[in-house]
Amino acid sequence: MKRWTKVAVSAVAAALTVSGCAGSGSGSGQGSSKELVVWLMSGSAPTTLTDEMHKEFEAAHPGVKVKYEIQQWTGIQDKLNTALAGTNPPDVLEIGNTQSPKFAEQKVLTDLTADAAGLGGANWSEGLKASGTWDGKQFAVPFYAANRLVLYRKDLFEKAGITPPSSQAEWLTAIEKLKAAHKDDPEFQPLYLAGQNWYTLLSFIWGEGGDVAKQEGTKFTATLNTPEAKAGLEFYKKLVEVSGTKAPKDADEEKPPQAGVYGKGKVGMIVGLPWEVATAAKENPEMTKLTSGFPIPGKAPGSTTPVFQGGSNLAIPAGSKNADLAKDYLKLLATEKYQQQLVKAGMIPGSTKDTSALNSDPVSAAMAKAAVNGKAVPASPNWGSVEAGANPIKTMMTAYLTGAKTLDQATADANTAIQQALAGK
Repeated sequence: MKRWTKVAVSAVAAALTVSGCAGSGSGSGQGSSKELVVWLMSGSAPTTLTDEMHKEFEAAHPGVKVKYEIQQWTGIQDKLNTALAGTNPPDVLEIGNTQSPKFAEQKVLTDLTADAAGLGGANWSEGLKASGTWDGKQFAVPFYAANRLVLYRKDLFEKAGITPPSSQAEWLTAIEKLKAAHKDDPEFQPLYLAGQNWYTLLSFIWGEGGDVAKQEGTKFTATLNTPEAKAGLEFYKKLVEVSGTKAPKDADEEKPPQAGVYGKGKVGMIVGLPWEVATAAKENPEMTKLTSGFPIPGKAPGSTTPVFQGGSNLAIPAGSKNADLAKDYLKLLATEKYQQQLVKAGMIPGSTKDTSALNSDPVSAAMAKAAVNGKAVPASPNWGSVEAGANPIKTMMTAYLTGAKTLDQATADANTAIQQALAGK
């Protein structure tokens, strides 16, 4: 999820300006004995939040200063590895939610299980909670997240007599209506859907009751060859075929960037992230007011599919010399006051269920509605090897969509590859 998080943060950062907050806190080893060292990633928290929160924290802890250090996503994995293996790590750090299980397995994070209640645990979604869990213990807490929804052209829907669909059957009908309304335009695509948009595929697999892998304790067993997973892939193919999308079948939504294609005005819908509207507006500023959104529809009328929630967690390194102060820092951030500042910045917050501030924008409102059904990828320490390089899920999708492999062949091969990756082979 490191790659996805970088994309998400870059987009959120368009509306936020983040800067460092210098200070000193209690015994981190990276400064004086009065420094609490906090590492957050560029674009993750608005300056207004961090400035106010650090002032409040320092007032509540006389003699302690927050040394706030903003990190860049480029090269962060190596920097985290070095810091966590050393004797002077930061006291609080932000990590991508698919990085968390690996660090937890390595025993370089503090066990926060007993502190969960005070850290907003009652409000954590299951998907976000799971990403910080390893071997039945909580090693990281949710910071923020975002998820996909269907972005659509309001004007085109209105002209075709379409309302936002509330089931997958209605969605297919809407695609057919848009196609019919633009039958004389060979360049028009009712839905642009890249062949390797695997985060979207996850929604359909989960919606069928399937998953990429099942977990028993610390063991993971790949499950892409189950009937449920196959049904999710079949629905993905149906969307591709019904829509007649011209998107490449051998690339994901970033090659080319789907928001740019959408912004050119020849596409009715994409499955994307809220900030892709701003990217589309670079092609045509009118796209901002022409675009709205709805959650990815589920099978049953009125339902939505589960969605992948990508984002960041917060953790305390096991080597922190200020673990108690770090816990106080996380407790303060988990209060409703600061959680609502994350909501106002356009994020799904980690420790509150009140996202009503997102309702003022229809796209953000749709994201929040979908987030109720959020999920995460398998919380395996080896998940990174699945996403890195030749992602077997992407390979499976291309093979099936192009007819190079049958459904059974494509899913069986991908299942074998994922099983090997999760086993660390």
